[in-house]
Amino acid sequence: KQNSASLKIFGKLLESPLGPAAGPHTQLTQNIISAYLTGGRFFELKTVQKLDDIEIEKPCIEAKEEGYNTEWSTELSVENAYKEYVKAWFIIHLLHKLFTLSPFPKPQIIFNMSVGYDLEGIKTKKVDSFINKLKDASNEKFFLECKNILKRKIIEDKIKQIPETYIEEISPHISDSITLSTMHGCPPEDQEEICKYFIEEKKLHTFVKLNPTLLGYGFTKNIFANLNFKDIELDEKSFKNDLQYPAAISMIKKLRKFALKHNRKFGVKLSNTLPVKNIKKILPGDEMYMSGKSLFPLTINLANKISFEFEGKLPISFSGGADYFNIKEILRSGIFPITMATNLLKPGGYARLKQLNEIIENELSKFPTKINTGKLNEYCTNILQDNRFKREEVSFRTDDYLPEKLPLFDCVSAPCTNRCPIHQDIPQYIKYIEDEEYEKALETILRKNPLPFITGYICDHKCQLNCTRNFYEDSVLIRDLKKLAAENGFDNLLEKISPSKKKTESKVAIIGAGPAGLAAGYFLAKAGFDVTIFEKNHKPGGTVRYVIPDFRLPESAIINDIKIIEKAGVNFRFDANQNFSIAQLKRKGFEYIFLGIGAGKSQKLKIEGEQEKIISGIDFLKKFKSNSVKLGKNVAIIGGGNSAMDAARAASRLKNVEQVFLLYRRTKEYMPADYEEFKCAMQDGVIFHELISPISYSNGKLKCRKMQLGDFDKSGRRKPEAIPDEFVEFEINNIIAAIGEKVDKTILAKNGISIIAGNSETNTKNVFVGGDALRGPSTVVEAIADGKEVAEKIIQRANLSLAELQQEDEKCDAKHLIEISKKRGVINPAVNYLQNRSEIQTESSRCLECNFVCNRCVEVCPNRANIAIRIDDDNFHNPFQIIHIDGMCNECGNCETFCPLDGKPYKDKFTIFGNESDFAESKNDGIILQKKSCARTKLRIKSEIFDVQIDENYILNSDHNFPEQNRITKLVQQVLKNYSFIIA
Repeated sequence: KQNSASLKIFGKLLESPLGPAAGPHTQLTQNIISAYLTGGRFFELKTVQKLDDIEIEKPCIEAKEEGYNTEWSTELSVENAYKEYVKAWFIIHLLHKLFTLSPFPKPQIIFNMSVGYDLEGIKTKKVDSFINKLKDASNEKFFLECKNILKRKIIEDKIKQIPETYIEEISPHISDSITLSTMHGCPPEDQEEICKYFIEEKKLHTFVKLNPTLLGYGFTKNIFANLNFKDIELDEKSFKNDLQYPAAISMIKKLRKFALKHNRKFGVKLSNTLPVKNIKKILPGDEMYMSGKSLFPLTINLANKISFEFEGKLPISFSGGADYFNIKEILRSGIFPITMATNLLKPGGYARLKQLNEIIENELSKFPTKINTGKLNEYCTNILQDNRFKREEVSFRTDDYLPEKLPLFDCVSAPCTNRCPIHQDIPQYIKYIEDEEYEKALETILRKNPLPFITGYICDHKCQLNCTRNFYEDSVLIRDLKKLAAENGFDNLLEKISPSKKKTESKVAIIGAGPAGLAAGYFLAKAGFDVTIFEKNHKPGGTVRYVIPDFRLPESAIINDIKIIEKAGVNFRFDANQNFSIAQLKRKGFEYIFLGIGAGKSQKLKIEGEQEKIISGIDFLKKFKSNSVKLGKNVAIIGGGNSAMDAARAASRLKNVEQVFLLYRRTKEYMPADYEEFKCAMQDGVIFHELISPISYSNGKLKCRKMQLGDFDKSGRRKPEAIPDEFVEFEINNIIAAIGEKVDKTILAKNGISIIAGNSETNTKNVFVGGDALRGPSTVVEAIADGKEVAEKIIQRANLSLAELQQEDEKCDAKHLIEISKKRGVINPAVNYLQNRSEIQTESSRCLECNFVCNRCVEVCPNRANIAIRIDDDNFHNPFQIIHIDGMCNECGNCETFCPLDGKPYKDKFTIFGNESDFAESKNDGIILQKKSCARTKLRIKSEIFDVQIDENYILNSDHNFPEQNRITKLVQQVLKNYSFIIA
């Protein structure tokens, strides 16, 4: 979008005050071009310094939540860095003219140099030359060479819209501004001396980058505590050894006067990264540097503090967690330019700049002439109250990695579907909802899940923890949308559900009408079996009916799902005798038997004292459902799982109860309960006490031992350890023990049935188990998955088919791919309440349709080293195939961080090599391709090397067949025909 508005910095017009920060997005030409094409106009070039041959341990970037890195300056030599910046400068000018990217005759952009780390290094010949050549490249060889190449290409390719004079007039003055980036701990007198050198000797407008450590150890620690950043550990030495605030203010005052005297602009860059202890050990070393979201409260507070000192007259360049949610406030306070790195390292990548520039365009007219200290101070006061900057208290549940290995080809699959135990076709039914085709949406759901109402209320929605939207703002509200599909599509679809017309004489007995039994019955009936479910209770549903409280799951939801099961042809026998035997069932003609018994027994709380005052969580919830329980005014819930949350919420609703305490031996972030359930318990007034373990109960006194967290155990949680001789007592009338459930295996033992771990088949022919009986206490959707799996085994054993329940593959045409691509990089927060048609469509449109396009590794690679190749060919299942460009990759590891599968795209995807030495040094599967000659080349696949020839039709030939021959041939053909620009 053309933008005629602009502002001034360093005496120059600037189309937008936004761009990439000095870092991974400004190291290579293609990085800078990508940022420019998405709206970046202020470019902080990656820092150069005299030590330009440092080997950095890899990976060096991890940006899953906040950002961390262990890299410093550019990994290129100073001379090669200069060449990258010159190439980017020319190409930006070419693109500006070629596509008329703004109404200005030349691009109004700023290249801001970044140099470190000490004056001696800055004065070395190579760094000095770097500065001088970017200031004025009029007679510099490489600059003139690039200019001549462009002029020649314009003539050869007959690019009429670009006159030769335009190229000739491209300014050789690439940069007249610089940012000093020193190491943490650099003395103020050294920084002052360097800045004076830039201002006086080099005639450069100068920023000095300051560190967030200026705020002090105590202030920083408190900020992180208030925002729940509990896993960030600071080193107090970093604060003591770094520049102190009074010294920084004194330095700035001197440099402002000095710059004014020499007619140069001076300001500060806020802020540098923050050194923290490397407790994650994802990156190498003992220390790493933090950036991104968690740095924002520090950086904006530092900006506020310094602005107050200088009455808003000190220019501030901002880079410390700026994003969609705060950029308006930053701009309205008068702070600019704004640069970012961590925000662009997340899915969406450079495309995130586009939306931000649209916001900026609407803000340009509101820019204050100087920093508005009042507005800035007010904003800083409100930061700690803004939930957007707070870490969720139970954030460890972010679960976006799958055990599935990353394949060489066809890696596209929706993470939500992959993580769902039943592999629900989530993007498909959400698309139907967006198009208001609710019946089709529900039909899609029923192919995998016959309990849409129940799961629409109480599914633990692991899908949402894997939703790519989590890296943007919030997960798509998948469970809510499923419930809406069920509610809106139910009446019409129910009329069409009927028993299968293809009947088989085989009879199936299912023991237990819980989710596992109901699911198995549905799928077996749809396949033509005669199915009977035997249930010990008066009604079907099992735990979901008799234990889960109505405030979580209404009776109507269960009734509707049972109607679906019954319409499919399933028979029920209620109040069934539990003293049956497998032999009896088989004598009655049941060829197949499925045991879907639940976890109806509670683990016993082992403490001293009055055991009669302790009720199990399951028993309490059953009595609550039947309105047959009374409790005293103070109730203690022991446990941290979903049953504990249900019990606590139920107890808080009882008439005589005044206080409900939930006691847990670990801390909140290590509770097994779903965060949503924990949050609801807190909203219901439940009082949470962490690091507490009960040891005795007598005379209304519950005595507990205080605990502390030790080392991490196999579950990834820190072990609770008793603190010697430290106790606490509570006045308690009743105790509810919700510390886990177990399966009553009486039926199994009586019938001599043994279970093979992880296998739904038992030691008895045609007898199967699933749900709690197989896994132990499990979720509703896991039970459904087990029931479906058993049904499929029985169907296969009977040589029948479930074809009508299989989801047909959906194709994605070019038009729809464009619609999907428009969503990439666009922040679009979830709708809080889905109450009307507009809100439902808005929420469903947030789905990024990862079943068609994933491309996370492409979007998050700052170097553009992962490329999505479009291939419409029957050899491939997906429209895009990811290839890796070896020569562009610096192995930062960011693509590994965001790949939803178990893999490293920069190592596991098919790789294009530019020369034999790079090929030999790598273990990646891939091929050497060169523009000059690729008739004979080398290919590595599954660790074996093949000599191949490429003919004039781009067909690969070899004396030996090699694995994936057809697909590799098609891919290489596509690269050579349509993506030759990536070849060295």
